[in-house]
Amino acid sequence: MIRQKPAYPLDRRDFLKLGLGAAAGLALGDRLPAALRVQGKSATRTKVIILGMDGLDPHLLEVWMKAGKLPTFARVISQGDFRRLATSLPPQSPVAWSNFIAGTDPGGHGIFDFVNRDPQTYIPTFSPTATTEARHRIRIGDIILPLSGGEVRNLRRGEAFWQVLERYDVPATVFKIPSNYPPVASRQRTLSGLNTPDIKGTYGIFNYYTNERKTITQEVGGGGRVHEVYVIGNRVESRLPGPYNSFKRESPEVELDFQVFLDPREPVAKIVIQGQEFILREKEWSGWKRLRFGLIPTQSISGICLFYLKEVRPKFKLYVSPIHIDPASPALPISTPDSYARELERRFGPFFTKGLPADTSALDNDVLDDAEFLALDDMVLRESEAMLDDELGRFDAGLLFYYFSSTDQRQHMFWRLLDPQHPAYDAKLAERFGSVIEETYVAMDRVLERTLRRVDKDTLLIVMSDHGFNSFRRGFNLNTWLVQNGYHVLRDPRRLTESQFFDNTAWGRTKAYGIGLNGLYVNQRGREREGTVAAGAEKDNLLAELVQKLEALVDPATGERAILKAFIAKDTYRGRHLELAPDIVLGFNRGYRISWSSPLGGFPKDIFEDNRQKWSGDHMSAPETLQATLVVNRKVRAASPALYDLTATILDVFGAEKPPGVIGTSIFA
Repeated sequence: MIRQKPAYPLDRRDFLKLGLGAAAGLALGDRLPAALRVQGKSATRTKVIILGMDGLDPHLLEVWMKAGKLPTFARVISQGDFRRLATSLPPQSPVAWSNFIAGTDPGGHGIFDFVNRDPQTYIPTFSPTATTEARHRIRIGDIILPLSGGEVRNLRRGEAFWQVLERYDVPATVFKIPSNYPPVASRQRTLSGLNTPDIKGTYGIFNYYTNERKTITQEVGGGGRVHEVYVIGNRVESRLPGPYNSFKRESPEVELDFQVFLDPREPVAKIVIQGQEFILREKEWSGWKRLRFGLIPTQSISGICLFYLKEVRPKFKLYVSPIHIDPASPALPISTPDSYARELERRFGPFFTKGLPADTSALDNDVLDDAEFLALDDMVLRESEAMLDDELGRFDAGLLFYYFSSTDQRQHMFWRLLDPQHPAYDAKLAERFGSVIEETYVAMDRVLERTLRRVDKDTLLIVMSDHGFNSFRRGFNLNTWLVQNGYHVLRDPRRLTESQFFDNTAWGRTKAYGIGLNGLYVNQRGREREGTVAAGAEKDNLLAELVQKLEALVDPATGERAILKAFIAKDTYRGRHLELAPDIVLGFNRGYRISWSSPLGGFPKDIFEDNRQKWSGDHMSAPETLQATLVVNRKVRAASPALYDLTATILDVFGAEKPPGVIGTSIFA
């Protein structure tokens, strides 16, 4: 756990609540405008189907097409076209998908990274969303009652393309597109994707119950918790933590008692929780369980989770997934209209609602092994395929966007077994799991084939990704580099590696600091609370100096440059929101990424370090090194299209005028 610091009383739980908010505090909050149907539902002759396959890499696509393993992609391309698609700077998912949604670069939509900062506190915050608690509350003993609702806000600027289509009476269904949590106000059918939290308001925290000693490496925005349990008389008793209860002083977690009864001879257990009883064999998943967490006598929150009985004996091991927002009774807004999520739940039962559905943290921490992680993500993929079939079956006009996460999640976790030079490469595991990424691309080929059955001569079919992928072998500790080069000063240099959230920083002597996955900020006078660098010539000279040194930086272990290009934001982006941008955006070389400790103000000992985690593939490099994928069933005239050109294309196809902020042009123009 990240320890609470005296100078900045911010622990890991507080940081998560700052960014995404505790679900309980919003249970009575403002909701998005209610709507009963897609406005107009006009019967358009032209139809558009977009399959968003996160992280689908154009190089790998070509390799496996040439090997004959992706026949449907090859067929569509032979009749239509294929392009390498320019991604965003930086190529992070919330940034890239925002480029596509708003038809602009980050200067126009204001999302520059997963993580931003408050210049008055230097505290990291989540960029895509902001949560405010109730403005007026009354306290009765230990109970705090909100008199006015809090809210969670989507911080992406600009109009979403489906909002533009709505004005032109063109119906749209937008299924789990990233960077749309909470869903922007619309009468179109939308379901939120990436950035959608669990009911604790985090990117996902699993619970692991065991009588084996186990520690968990905490992560930005998510992770897991180990609960030490004892097997007494073939019985285990423990508690499952749920949302934070902001109706009570200090917002304690709401917990549910549960019991596990072990068969004395067989590897079988009965789990009893909240009046539900179910039996699991060892290595068996439970299916969704709906739980209700009471806040005060008149208020409660419903969530859904999966149980996995990993081992009965000799050690007891029980995994419980992060608790997802219940689509039948969402505690937070996840769809427009509100009824769309409930309609899907009636058709399919409970389903994955958390933005990153596969539990990469559990795999990275060896709570789930490779096979168990794949079993979980197979559930995600099968569910996605079934819901796609359903949406295709009722798609008859307008636009359908449908998103797949497995391409991204599996490349993050299994790239180490494609790359023998990766520090986490394991030859034995590679024999068994080295084909996982290839098999995922083959699965996407089958998705494309089943979609083609629904495509007629009036349907434009687009397959797209937001970025490509490469290996993440070495981590760069930006803040450590700044310290060693005199740009960042610590009050006590002896506490270098203990520092978190900049709690050891001497701001009055510091010129620059790093926050987020690609961002470097100048400690600017008049902007930051204790700024030291004057805007204008002094800042410009410092930026030029930093760029020159960063681009010349060579990793002594490999002899390679770590940063291909350091981009000065004011010279790179267009739009009205440059005040939100980092001053420099790092474009890493292939094989490099920011380290695990740097994004929140950590200072490891060395500037470079091996990445030995299972999270081994990534996409933080300079945009030209990992372009996205574009496959279309029509000929493309644009030689070098970008993500925001697809936005302009969609609007052009339906005869909708581009809003002023859209900077792209149609790929068919």
